[in-house]
Amino acid sequence: MNNINYRQAFYTLSAPSIRQCPADSGAEVAFAGRSNAGKSSAINTLTNNSKLARTSKTPGRTQLINFFELSEQQRLVDLPGYGFAKVPLKMKQEWERNLTEYLHDRQCLKGMVLMMDCRHPMQELDVMMLNWAIEAERPVHILLTKSDKLKKGPAQSTLLAVRKHLKDAEVDDLVTAQLFSSLKKQGVETLMQVLNGWLAVDIEASDNEEMEPQKK
Repeated sequence: MNNINYRQAFYTLSAPSIRQCPADSGAEVAFAGRSNAGKSSAINTLTNNSKLARTSKTPGRTQLINFFELSEQQRLVDLPGYGFAKVPLKMKQEWERNLTEYLHDRQCLKGMVLMMDCRHPMQELDVMMLNWAIEAERPVHILLTKSDKLKKGPAQSTLLAVRKHLKDAEVDDLVTAQLFSSLKKQGVETLMQVLNGWLAVDIEASDNEEMEPQKK
């Protein structure tokens, strides 16, 4: 499995719905989370580019599906933040509809990284997003962000509690979890290993298909 150079990620486009997304080919991984869970910061830490994904103290600033290219066939996707209160209900419903459609219909989507503040994991909207992904049979990797805000013991206890919740719900074969801190740059290597596995799958398959003779 080839390692991916996440530092070469660059912004390509923003789409209001799945119909404006890039061609449904190759492999991409989506990043999702509440508006204050540190989603943009996690993407910037992963790519070592503080200006790649926009960060803001105003919840809900990311209102489009934003695409960042790693190679011609590999992408990172920044999904709209959810859980914010200061937007119209109609807009919330539209985003929910777009996200559901994206998770179910986007064939090149290989997995979702779901951000949760480690001090407040598994909130109602987090569970809703997780359930959407599971219903769409998408693997999920949970990042318990801002782990630097907790001491080592409580942070580890939170991680174990989340993993127990996943096991009790019998979804631990599809969902994994780890601690993560953008500030301390902790957990980046673990995240990269997960992403390398997801993003390599379709690329290898595409290579094999190109080698096989076309059937008439």
